[in-house]
Amino acid sequence: MTPEDTIDFQILRAIRRIIRRTSQHSRQVSRHSGVSVPQMLVLKTVSEFSGQGEVTVAGIAQAVQLSAPTVSRILDRLESAGYVVRTRTSRDRRKVCIVLTETGQQRIDDLPTPLHEQFLRRLNHLPEVERVELLRALERVVELMGAEGMDASPVLTPELNVDPSAHRDSEELSSADTFEVSDSSPS
Repeated sequence: MTPEDTIDFQILRAIRRIIRRTSQHSRQVSRHSGVSVPQMLVLKTVSEFSGQGEVTVAGIAQAVQLSAPTVSRILDRLESAGYVVRTRTSRDRRKVCIVLTETGQQRIDDLPTPLHEQFLRRLNHLPEVERVELLRALERVVELMGAEGMDASPVLTPELNVDPSAHRDSEELSSADTFEVSDSSPS
């Protein structure tokens, strides 16, 4: 038996396949639609919220579980591409609302299903006992990787990272801990 055949290496390969699939999906979304996964999620959120009243940066940020400054940068790119416009409300000129353009709606109609939605659809077909077992095993992997304190959005995308410096001093960070929020979009 070679070292690569051990359970340890099989576990590492399984983790690597998950990471590679997430990256692959992100590249496919970008090639297919011309937007990054974070941009896709923000566009879909603007579309979903449009019928429910005013769409604000704060509302979008809460829905996609990213910081308002990150969402604002994503919206800058979407606005430059002509997919959204920012408008001020007549009642409160300080409040900025996000409106989907016709071009933005056309882009949404052409977007693929996000990987996390595909995964959840398949996951929900498993018996609850199996889902609980998966959760326990994954939480143990998180523990073994020393990632218990890391914040993570329930969205599968390699572009989204959370900056831990809000929780720790920067001198405590190692290069492996540096994971500032970015939107690595093609625009």
